[in-house]
Amino acid sequence: MATSTSAVLCFFLFLLPLSINAATFQIVNSCSFTVWAAWATTGPRAGGGNQLNPGQSWTININAGATGGRIWPRTGCSSDGRNCQTGDCGMLQCQGYGRPPNTLAEFALNQFNNLDFFDISLVDGYNVGIDFSPTSGGCRGIRCSANIVGECPAQLRTPGGCNNPCTVFGTPQYCCTNGPCAPTDLSRFFKTRCPDAYSYPQDDQTSTFTCPGGTNYRVTFCP
Repeated sequence: MATSTSAVLCFFLFLLPLSINAATFQIVNSCSFTVWAAWATTGPRAGGGNQLNPGQSWTININAGATGGRIWPRTGCSSDGRNCQTGDCGMLQCQGYGRPPNTLAEFALNQFNNLDFFDISLVDGYNVGIDFSPTSGGCRGIRCSANIVGECPAQLRTPGGCNNPCTVFGTPQYCCTNGPCAPTDLSRFFKTRCPDAYSYPQDDQTSTFTCPGGTNYRVTFCP
């Protein structure tokens, strides 16, 4: 039986908002060394990974409405993308979050008022500098590219990165597990070097940024 023109039109009008609101992320390795890029979302659960040699890029598409999104660099991995020194998820194609320390580009798409929410987080520590910038939508980008590994306090140092104090000590003071908590000298180490980034779990909301739903982004390692 032939399909009517009106039925076809309704079908494509139904699909159009999904097409508009999906986001494209270009991940660029500007480091002088190989980085194994990874991404994961929790709603829905999805993820992936790819080896990026210096100068290489990788483009991924994230469905509209995705939440719990993270893009992060892994370093010091074996040739098959496993057993990474930082950011390891146990496989090349990550299906869950990586192991600290890893600098995080976080996002949730098409949320309240159809806005994307995005940030750079150091709550899982720092391994590689990140620039997280919209390539459409007319909103500002953010960056964290200080010499955090080189200047890392002795108690937070680890091969290839700098741990957040919550990872090292696991106490309510640093992890905010017993209600509200305040900045500490160790969280301020991160905040003074990367003021746009989250430095501890209850860092202020000025570290979260928004763009219109349907915006596309570029995440650059070693900007």
